[in-house]
Amino acid sequence: MYVSVDDTDSVSGGCTTYLATEIISELCKDMDLIGYPRLVRLNPATPWKTRGNGSLVMRFGKGAGKRMLAGNICGEDIFCFETSSSYEPAAEDIMRRAAMLVEAHSVKESDPGLVVSRRKPSQSMYWKGVRTIVEKSAADAEIQRIGACKYEAGNGRGIVGAVCGMAWRPRDSTHEVITYRAKDRWGTGRIFEPVSIREADRSLPTTFNSWEERAGKVAMVPSTPCPVMYGLRGDDPSDLMKGKDMIRSEPADRWMMFLTNQGTDDHVIRRPAAMVPNSSYYVDGRVIGSKHIPGGHVLMSMETRFGTMTVGAYEPSKEFRLLFDNLSEGDIIGVTGELREEPRTINAEKVLVISVAERYEKTSNPVCTGCGRTMESVGAGKGYRCRRCRTSAESPMTRKAVRWVKEGWYEPPVAARRHLSKPLKRMGLEQPVEFVNKRI
Repeated sequence: MYVSVDDTDSVSGGCTTYLATEIISELCKDMDLIGYPRLVRLNPATPWKTRGNGSLVMRFGKGAGKRMLAGNICGEDIFCFETSSSYEPAAEDIMRRAAMLVEAHSVKESDPGLVVSRRKPSQSMYWKGVRTIVEKSAADAEIQRIGACKYEAGNGRGIVGAVCGMAWRPRDSTHEVITYRAKDRWGTGRIFEPVSIREADRSLPTTFNSWEERAGKVAMVPSTPCPVMYGLRGDDPSDLMKGKDMIRSEPADRWMMFLTNQGTDDHVIRRPAAMVPNSSYYVDGRVIGSKHIPGGHVLMSMETRFGTMTVGAYEPSKEFRLLFDNLSEGDIIGVTGELREEPRTINAEKVLVISVAERYEKTSNPVCTGCGRTMESVGAGKGYRCRRCRTSAESPMTRKAVRWVKEGWYEPPVAARRHLSKPLKRMGLEQPVEFVNKRI
């Protein structure tokens, strides 16, 4: 039996992953957890999302096959099973018990939705939910089609995320181990040793987005007053288990391993027929120019098959903005990012430099072929003339300029990346070394 929940938190508090651990603790009293619980991120461009727009999906039944440690809640180990028997628990019982927890753990500003179902929704619901805006009526119709049960509060918008998250069948996936603070510490400053996170990041090759090496900063510890102590992400659950034991922090009340779609680029529409706001795209084109605007932001114009588009690199992306400063007219690039409605701008998540135009810089005025003397400028745009021989030339002496930008992929520092954006590390790539060295 699948259980999915969404929209129980807000920008200021609450945590749906913590609620998932409460549901697991309750239902594992007389059922088994089948597979790791799933943290499914949905469209990051949704205007009314909370923090990470993530739904939580769990499956319960009678376990079969391999038994795996999935977490620990208040000192009690939680195991999950690779598969299940044909037994299915009663949906009504699960709904009653889970709904009580949803109601107890939802914050005032949330619009929670809970779905319990023996059948999974159509996979198309996931792809719509991670890439577009899905109407609640579509989610309700899918619930009716598969014969699921639902609980909702507020405007019930969480039903959309619950259905779309439950519909996920991974093509690509990652994991995240999340540790949680004791309740009496919520809202206080987190205690941890940054050097231990650095050590874990350097020694565990499959982890990502936990430490910013260049700035020497931790990127996996939230600053909000939520229950999470930290979230360590990676491809290999065994590496995450090692990392959890390496990281030195305040005592954890609980921890849980999640299967996720984070770091997969599932949200990116790669061959769009049209560019519709509130979705994320990959689009390529020719650079026209760039400018700085107040606040430390950089805007770049590029000519695409959809016309001229503006691409933004904003202050939180730090040195990523230097890429825009070093691009020149004629460069061919591809941009991955969210298309805003107002102002109509693509918020760059990654940039692929496809080709770099040659650029020349003046070294001196031209030399007279008659007497060998340097010519003088006649005036702006009017060329050059030798005062003695009266010979003329249209252009100065030039040389090919050094371009610090090279072909390849570029990305913001860890703290400025989106949950769903695939890091270059997972692509087996690094930013061109010439550009990295230029930034030092």
